[in-house]
Amino acid sequence: MPSNQRRGYAYKSTRSPYARPSRPQRNKGPKHGQYIDPAKFVKVANPVKAEDYVPKHKFADFNIDKRLHENIAAKGFVSPTPIQDQTIELGLEGKDVIGIANTGTGKTAAFLVPILNKLMTDRSSKALVVAPTRELAQQIETERRYLSKNGGVYGALLIGGSSYGPQLRDLRSNPNIVVGTPGRIKDHIDQRSLDLSRYSIVVLDEVDRMLDMGFVNDVKALLGQLAPKRQSFYFSATMDQRVSSLIATFSPDAVTVSVKQGDTSSNVHQDVIPFTDKHNKIEALHNLLIEPLVTKSIVFEATQRNVERLEDDLRARGFNVAAIHGGKTQGQRKRALDAFKENKVSTLIATDVAARGIDVPDVSHVINYGLPQTYEDYTHRIGRAGRAGKVGYALTFIER
Repeated sequence: MPSNQRRGYAYKSTRSPYARPSRPQRNKGPKHGQYIDPAKFVKVANPVKAEDYVPKHKFADFNIDKRLHENIAAKGFVSPTPIQDQTIELGLEGKDVIGIANTGTGKTAAFLVPILNKLMTDRSSKALVVAPTRELAQQIETERRYLSKNGGVYGALLIGGSSYGPQLRDLRSNPNIVVGTPGRIKDHIDQRSLDLSRYSIVVLDEVDRMLDMGFVNDVKALLGQLAPKRQSFYFSATMDQRVSSLIATFSPDAVTVSVKQGDTSSNVHQDVIPFTDKHNKIEALHNLLIEPLVTKSIVFEATQRNVERLEDDLRARGFNVAAIHGGKTQGQRKRALDAFKENKVSTLIATDVAARGIDVPDVSHVINYGLPQTYEDYTHRIGRAGRAGKVGYALTFIER
């Protein structure tokens, strides 16, 4: 059946029969959430055609350590992405850099290459990389390990949900680079197991998300404890007043590199799925998940308890699913995310906070089974689909 004729896929028009519900009080969102007009959940994808980009460099052109060159070549990298092409050179020159780019454009290598080159060639240098979520911090650390192989660089990964023992052991080994989340980094500072005064390089990755998640005071405190003379990298998908104010305070001379092309949501067809009661709702989800077009999906729920219930319900119906939320251990979250990435399961059930660090390029559908608390949360959710130039789908369940 054509996609525009399937139930819940009314993409011929941005108008929806649920744009003006007769009982808007039904869509109040989770407790303490804001009302979101269902019409905002309906939008036809309008993909922005990526402009042809001719990089100024190849990775082989960069003046970096031979071991780093070897690791980059082993990874199969030849030509840098736009954000890498423009940022690495500035980073190697020692400049403070603001990188504005869509998720999935190679931002991690854009800051890791100049930082690792510095750490490999100057043993007195130390770097701190701060990410908003455990999953993103783990992804950065995985790439760091690969790119710094045989380079004499030692690291520590400081994230919540993991034992302090291994982290304390790694910190006692005097690492060159620390990757972590704001909360756990702050815990180690408070326990005096981490002293940032000698760290002369800092990266704030996905700054906008960190501020969205309420880490603004923690981030300011971390920046204030670093070495006075330092190099800073700030990466963000957006540059609003909060982000620009933070950067202006700590790095007024930073050079901005912007390669963002449209909003991530431009690549996402958005529509609603109506339901009348709990039984009707789970049946609608069941029918949706078995459709051929739904190849890899993230289903969002509002609370940890709801995630657990939905996981049980779908397993009972024969679906092979995985789930992540803040109440699970880091090991459980990692196993669930790995199973999703490796296509061992095709459906991941998640809360907003747990899903913030998910970077899986082939997600076909984001399904808002539970309403987001804010429209900003909604845009973060649907940004998981429609990546790497592909068109994705976002479907939101609305009670009628």
